[in-house]
Amino acid sequence: MSRYRAQELVEQALAASSADGQVAYVVDSSEANLRWAGNSLTTNGAMRSRQVVVISFVDGGAGMAAGTVARSGTPDIAELVAASEQAARDAGPAEDAVPLVSDAPPGSGDWDADPAETSIGVFEEFAPALGEAFGRARDRDDLLFGYAEHSLSTTYLGSSTGLRLRHDQPTGRVELNGKSSDFSRSVWAGVGTRDFLDVSVAGLAAEVERKLAWSRRRIDLPAGRYETLLPPSAVSDLMIYAYWTMEARDADEGRNVFAKAGGGSRIGERLAALPLRLRSDPDAPGLESAPFQVVGGSSGAASVFDNGMATPAVDWISDGVLTNLVRPRAWALRTTAPATAAVDNLILEDPNATASLEEMVASTDRGLLLTTLWYIREVDPQTLLLTGLTRDGVFLVEGGEVTGAVNNFRFNESPVDLLGRITQASRTERTLPREWNDWFTRAAMPAVRVPDFHMSSVSPAS
Repeated sequence: MSRYRAQELVEQALAASSADGQVAYVVDSSEANLRWAGNSLTTNGAMRSRQVVVISFVDGGAGMAAGTVARSGTPDIAELVAASEQAARDAGPAEDAVPLVSDAPPGSGDWDADPAETSIGVFEEFAPALGEAFGRARDRDDLLFGYAEHSLSTTYLGSSTGLRLRHDQPTGRVELNGKSSDFSRSVWAGVGTRDFLDVSVAGLAAEVERKLAWSRRRIDLPAGRYETLLPPSAVSDLMIYAYWTMEARDADEGRNVFAKAGGGSRIGERLAALPLRLRSDPDAPGLESAPFQVVGGSSGAASVFDNGMATPAVDWISDGVLTNLVRPRAWALRTTAPATAAVDNLILEDPNATASLEEMVASTDRGLLLTTLWYIREVDPQTLLLTGLTRDGVFLVEGGEVTGAVNNFRFNESPVDLLGRITQASRTERTLPREWNDWFTRAAMPAVRVPDFHMSSVSPAS
């Protein structure tokens, strides 16, 4: 990528600094991908990229200020550092200013090692299996579309306090879309992965085939409230949105759904009727993520002053009760509450759950079975009311069996309100969010039963 290793660029930036403090990090990334349409591979490719970020901290007398400048490729480090220091001088005092992190968290990685890399070879077993799936789809007169992507990003973070941290992050996903030859029926299956060794193309293709068969019978239903089974993917899209709003400051100041009437947050309040546990853990098997924070810009959920802060496992909801909210160190000091960092994965589980989604379908007298949700948007931050559409398969369940596909709907629901109305959850499994998988792939969720999911209107979407 360049004659300079990522570690050298970090050291050069730190050495060039004349500020009161600095954090510098470099992210070296490689990616490989396959894309297909109409039962044929269309493109494949591999790419590499580098991002260099310098954050300078300058005390102008009125308080510490921070300035961030980022460049792609291999920039002029002296110019980058100077631009960052000027940005800090222009910014004015930062309200989230605290001393920079100086203690290295556990799992700091091998600083001296070269970055991890992926290549098109990651699809060595996946691609032939995909070819077999194309052949079976052609025999049924069905069409398969989709893509597979794998990336490996290595982050090297250094600071003027002596931190030298490194993390390798593999990320992979597969989305498989099946359509009838006349394009009147469409279904979806997807999975997240770290290395593609655990991806079953045959399993994904079988799921698509089963749903296309269910879709041969069409039933039109009106808007209304229906007993609804949400599969893990749909649950993850709703819970991820709730996770993204779990900012302690917004709650303490009355600006989000986790604010308590009369002031303060709802920590300690029961949100779920079932003993649900919503948690994040950087060491969760198959969902491993960075054990420390890497922050390019401050927000209510993270602070540039917290770069290098440990991100240990945390329970957000425990036994159905709200337990924690995301709280940078500066806000923690103001509220005398513990600092709590977001983690790049999310797990929802019912410790008493034993059923599979198939068993939940079998025990349903009459209801809807969804595939995915999409175009999710926030309507009201105070209740976290969301609206969106169903997509790629809404199925009618009657007498414990799927009897056909129904029209799509627009829904209006709050994931926080839904927690209190879930009457059954399945075993938790790794899943791929449909709406948010460009930004968030590391999720494990159950399927859930909601007795009165609100389908607010019929949608013409397919």
